Amino acid sequence: MLSSEAALAGGVSKELRIGIGLRRGSADAVKLPSKAELVVYQDALRLCRDLRDGAIDAAVRGDLPSNEAMACLKEVFSLESLQRMALIEPMRGGLFLLGPVGIDEGRSPAEKEAMALAGHGLMRSLGGRGRVGLMSCGRESDRGRSGTVDRSMDEALLIRDALRDNGVEASHVQITIESALEDHDVIIAPDGIVGNIIFRTLHFLGGAKALGAPVLNMERTFIDTSRVKEDYGDAIALAQRLATEAER
Repeated sequence: MLSSEAALAGGVSKELRIGIGLRRGSADAVKLPSKAELVVYQDALRLCRDLRDGAIDAAVRGDLPSNEAMACLKEVFSLESLQRMALIEPMRGGLFLLGPVGIDEGRSPAEKEAMALAGHGLMRSLGGRGRVGLMSCGRESDRGRSGTVDRSMDEALLIRDALRDNGVEASHVQITIESALEDHDVIIAPDGIVGNIIFRTLHFLGGAKALGAPVLNMERTFIDTSRVKEDYGDAIALAQRLATEAER
């Protein structure tokens, strides 16, 4: 299984300027990876504009309010919606990507297919398999008990077939995320609400490490983070790693 240490250990050819939003925290408390220069922002719009204009190589949300930072990203990069996937390492090990994690994201099969394709590429770039597990709201044996469950399974199968047509290893893992993580490192939840609940349960109750949530549908590197995160060192290292990969 891929570990966070292995995923972040990729070669960095030059020092990168990483922007981070910090209003309440102190930059002195942030553990910087090697070859990284930290630029602190208190204004989300300036952070996004500098990322767009190349003044910084990558950005980390830090403790900026989520609604403000996401709105600025959409405005500056002319995005109708955002596609975020959270990079998580459970206590038992095995780094994986989970999405959608925004409650208003992944609302259609097309959005989730695009997210799965991007997540596949990201995990491959970090050294993972990029094998996609598509969740639904029940087991196949539950068919007929709920229209919601049936529709979620039909949708998962539809996306699975589309991914396979694109050469991506993908499976319908049903509701069993606990077994899906044994051989999948990209997990697509039935919707952003379920994905957000899975993330919060794993991270805040289960002690899983949350490195951050890259925004996948933009050319520049932006890592979304939780405001309650105590140290942003791993998110900065992830931003540095992805920005380096983007230049190759």
